[in-house]
Amino acid sequence: MKTVLVVEDSRAEQTLIVSILEKMGHKVCLAETAESALDWLTQHQPPDLIVLDIVMPGANGLELCREVRAKPDFKDVPIIFCSSKDQDFDRFWALRQGGNAYITKPYNPDELMQTVTEHLQ
Repeated sequence: MKTVLVVEDSRAEQTLIVSILEKMGHKVCLAETAESALDWLTQHQPPDLIVLDIVMPGANGLELCREVRAKPDFKDVPIIFCSSKDQDFDRFWALRQGGNAYITKPYNPDELMQTVTEHLQ
């Protein structure tokens, strides 16, 4: 069983992502802000994967991604951005900050499952 940290402030998105990941057999941990995600990361073993929104209250997902990549223990944890920002620039910038994949909301659940599977091998 793999551990996935989901950083998402929308309850509806949390519910959808958690149900998909749990159906896949993963353990899911939730954080609603970048700050609470950093707290979680300092208190636990590195997760196998992070699913990360960009637009959140407080620090955004891009800032969190940079902070995660700066920590030696987390630099190799795959990060999948899952955002409603759908411009090429957004995708480019998220991957440039250290993201491994970028999915635009709304997405097909199969797309999330396939992307998660690709990055958990």
